[in-house]
Amino acid sequence: MSLVESPQTDTLPKLVVRNAATDPRGAGMREKTRGIWQTYSWSDYRDQVRDFALGLASFDFKRGDKLSVVGDNRPQLYFAQLAAQALGGVSVPVYQDSIAAELVYVLNHAETSIIVAEDQEQVDKALSLKDKLPKLRWIIFDDPRGLWSYDDPILQSYERVLEAGRAFAKAHPQYFETELTKGRPDDTSIIAYTSGTTGAPKGAMLSHRNMITTAEAFAEVNDVKVGDNWLSYLPMAWVGDASFSLGMAMVARLTANCPESPETVQRDLRELGPDVMLAPPRIWENMLTVIRVKAADASPLKRRVFEYFRGLAERCELQRSDGRGLSSAERLGLALGEILVYGPVRDQLGLRNARWCYTGGAPLGPDTYRFFRSFGINLKQVYGATEASALISCQPDAEANPNTVGRPIPRIEVKIDDRGEVMLKGANVFTGYFKQEDVTRDTVTPDGWLKTGDAGFFDKQGHLVIIDRAKDVGKLADGTAFAPQFIENKLKFSPFIREAVAFGHERPFVVAMIAIDMQTVGTWAEKRGLPYTSYMDLSRKPEVADLIGGEIAKANATLPDVQQVKRFLLLNKELEADDAEMTRTRKVRRKFVAEKYAKVIEGFYNDAKRVQVTMEITFEDGRKSTLTSDIVIHDLAPAEPVRRAA
Repeated sequence: MSLVESPQTDTLPKLVVRNAATDPRGAGMREKTRGIWQTYSWSDYRDQVRDFALGLASFDFKRGDKLSVVGDNRPQLYFAQLAAQALGGVSVPVYQDSIAAELVYVLNHAETSIIVAEDQEQVDKALSLKDKLPKLRWIIFDDPRGLWSYDDPILQSYERVLEAGRAFAKAHPQYFETELTKGRPDDTSIIAYTSGTTGAPKGAMLSHRNMITTAEAFAEVNDVKVGDNWLSYLPMAWVGDASFSLGMAMVARLTANCPESPETVQRDLRELGPDVMLAPPRIWENMLTVIRVKAADASPLKRRVFEYFRGLAERCELQRSDGRGLSSAERLGLALGEILVYGPVRDQLGLRNARWCYTGGAPLGPDTYRFFRSFGINLKQVYGATEASALISCQPDAEANPNTVGRPIPRIEVKIDDRGEVMLKGANVFTGYFKQEDVTRDTVTPDGWLKTGDAGFFDKQGHLVIIDRAKDVGKLADGTAFAPQFIENKLKFSPFIREAVAFGHERPFVVAMIAIDMQTVGTWAEKRGLPYTSYMDLSRKPEVADLIGGEIAKANATLPDVQQVKRFLLLNKELEADDAEMTRTRKVRRKFVAEKYAKVIEGFYNDAKRVQVTMEITFEDGRKSTLTSDIVIHDLAPAEPVRRAA
């Protein structure tokens, strides 16, 4: 029986109460502060949610009101969301690195009345916007450092709200239980704003039923155990974090662990050694870059040992994926490699204890995928969407495949329409976009099928294969299929390439704009005595262009000739979410980029040798500046394709 079928467990806050009753001393959440992991038991968790909810009630927070959290992953921000939900309110997490204009749009659109901010930085941002937020009544802060002299009447500390809640409880002893009981599974729990790849973000309303049934379905087909450690480091505004740090944690009693800061995530990950993990492709790509850079910096002997066992592991992984067995010599080599290379690498990454790891949010290149699997990390693909409560399909342990996203999770239907678009129906489908009924009607059919906007198909094993965003899949001038993400993932396997944007729809050949990885390319330049002063200066060095050209040539060798990159240029700045070139979840906003760099694209196909680029740069406070420079366009000779599984 599903949890939503019982009135005692049909909302997320009710599950907090259940967990406290079932396992009062069990670890519900941890956070690392000042170098020490602090634990909140499930009974502590319940008390925090209850007291904060009553504090909100004393501040006249009512059913249907909206509470936004902004900041890094902190227990108090999770408690605040569940407290709002316990009173029938709705939580609206927002990205902590959003610029002012983005925050104003989301907070106004959501009709947020209370903001819970992590620290002084977020408080300052909220205070600077309060005159533009007519619905805002209170700003509550968690970390008081730097805020002692602030006297704005709209400000309240987290501790002050808890105190108000305890006082309110004495005057209204049954208030929390009464409000909690009023909650229904179809009440909206969270408004998760989409990443906005095609325009302004849309607020997807997710009910308690959505969150709970999706978590149940995922746990049913994955090895999820009570007390599993989960690192809560992903942006709280991303639906993937809400799905695991709130949904899965409440349903399956995972222990969510908040790192000390974004800068210490890798160190905290290694200390914690989580049992399960989810990371977007950018994280896996960064990990791979770190491994490859460390290997390149090692002594000649260590470098040769690493490369030998890396090559062995990747060959064996390809054989296993093709269904072929391993020889005795290969098995012996892998056993030795486990001692010398694979085990130590997993330990350095903090993944020695991980039973499974997922990548999701965007496609991960097959080469990166195979690298981690070959090193003994049970990395698998998960596919989802904000409108589907984050999860649609995932891969069983024995059926991991870089070219698919696995099977649909239990109790949802997935089909491919006659245009090749993936559609689904089930309890995970959202209830609609907040205040955008017309857009909801365009996204969900009258009979309940959600249009994902992704092009895909089912393979012979019944696994879902995602080609690309349906609107991005095109054809070259000769009619050859063109899927830009596939080519970009090949390019981003290089540790020197941070981002790549490929073009080719209705064009004679494929071209690419490349944003170099400042850290790895900078280290490469320093070792060769190549001086530079800035990102722009480094990207304009002929030696760097030769380096990137060589990396693109390696990627081209794995592609058919018609899909190989023929021309490229190096951007003089990174692609940034603040400049609207990417979403906050690091997805390229293709339409915007194509319009912004229209002259560059024309230069690629007009046989130009260089092109003048004017870039608009947006600062965090909303101020803008422009950067104009000439950028060289480089040509590449055709590469001889190698035979290798994609």
